[in-house]
Amino acid sequence: MHIFYVLFQECSKKQKNDDTQSTSVDALSSNDGSEEKNDFDTLANAKILLSDCLACDSCMTLEEGARVFQQNQKEFFRILNLNKKCDTSKHKVLAVSICPQSLPYFAAKFNLSVNEAAKRLCGFLKSLGVHYVFDTTIAADFSILESQREFVQRYQRRNQEEHALPMFASACPGWIRYAERVLTNLVTSHICTAKSPQQIMGSLVKGYFARQQNLSPDKIFHVVVAPCYDKKLEALKEDFYTALYNSPEVDCVLTSGEIVQIMEQKNVSMKDVTEVAVDSLFDDLKEGDVVRHDGKRSDGYLEHIFKHAAKELFGMDVKEITYKALKNKDFQEVTLEKDGETVLRFAAAYGFRNIQNMVLKLKKGKFLYHFVEVLACPGGCLNGKGQAQTEDGKPDRALLAQMEEVYTAIPVRLPETNLHVQKMYQDWLEGMDSKKAQDTLHTTYSAVNQSTSSLDIKW
Repeated sequence: MHIFYVLFQECSKKQKNDDTQSTSVDALSSNDGSEEKNDFDTLANAKILLSDCLACDSCMTLEEGARVFQQNQKEFFRILNLNKKCDTSKHKVLAVSICPQSLPYFAAKFNLSVNEAAKRLCGFLKSLGVHYVFDTTIAADFSILESQREFVQRYQRRNQEEHALPMFASACPGWIRYAERVLTNLVTSHICTAKSPQQIMGSLVKGYFARQQNLSPDKIFHVVVAPCYDKKLEALKEDFYTALYNSPEVDCVLTSGEIVQIMEQKNVSMKDVTEVAVDSLFDDLKEGDVVRHDGKRSDGYLEHIFKHAAKELFGMDVKEITYKALKNKDFQEVTLEKDGETVLRFAAAYGFRNIQNMVLKLKKGKFLYHFVEVLACPGGCLNGKGQAQTEDGKPDRALLAQMEEVYTAIPVRLPETNLHVQKMYQDWLEGMDSKKAQDTLHTTYSAVNQSTSSLDIKW
């Protein structure tokens, strides 16, 4: 399945329909020439390449396609330009949040340490006019903690509720889109309700941070730098929009590759950029060294949930996890045994071939797993299609190997040890079990009626 945009050309799969669709996107994207030229005009029309996106004409509407297309450099620069020339009362506070899986791309590509890459990326963004640059690791802390709690609760209810188990991870928007639009009721009730790190970061920036700064959420323009294009689709989900303030949690998603395009067109090298410490959501503090979660290529939901469940449900401390590769390296199994019995069986399923096999087993009633970390990209989040791709859209395997080495070397911090998170649960969310915590950190997933809905789609 592919969506492929070059300048203002629509999805190749939609070209079989009439020309109305591509015309509408052109209209939304074009500049009528009435605006004053500025420093960013040439950058605003940068090529956008959505190759191997997981959405297609079977699961993305025309309106969504147009709105996704608007999530590009042009919209980012429109806000930068607005701030340069309009009345200060109309200025937007620009906040950029960077995903941990994007940093190894910049580090490997420019031969930097991951800490240097974070600071130089921050320096570059601020040189453009961005006010705040955040790390989304804290949002992943919340997402993992909520996922851990939900799995334990589902496991304890497994004999009373038909759809309690298995539980599927909810952090990958490509997987979620496929589940809601194609798999429908077969799996949606099994998806963990914890928001992804991207959308929790949206809540933190437009909720917690906005309140700290005494700002209305609509006064903040929030950009996320992510490894894949499907994050653009995720930002459009209705649940992630605050009608009261006419403001989405995430206004624009740019891939790591799109940031590099901006650098190239500005003729800026990462090595020439001044290092600037990454901002914190808390007062005037700055972030320290980059940290990550367990997991070789992702935020490590499987490892964190597995260890937490082993302790909470069976009183067992698991220090190291042993993965067993099954059909291929992107489908691996982890089990916990107690008194000769397998009490937990988890799996990691990356890439759509593995996802399809998993779903077919679920449909046939032959599903053995309690939890599955599902990621749409083979190789996981580091291999997102918005980074580490060659010019012809194929994975840059040498660069990806470097990225994996960089990512693995980043120190691991357990989400339970983040004191800021614990304080925010009490001071901002009114406790871990509060309605505010539920509303802020969780969402719902449900089947969406589509004209085509088949398990036989070939990926």
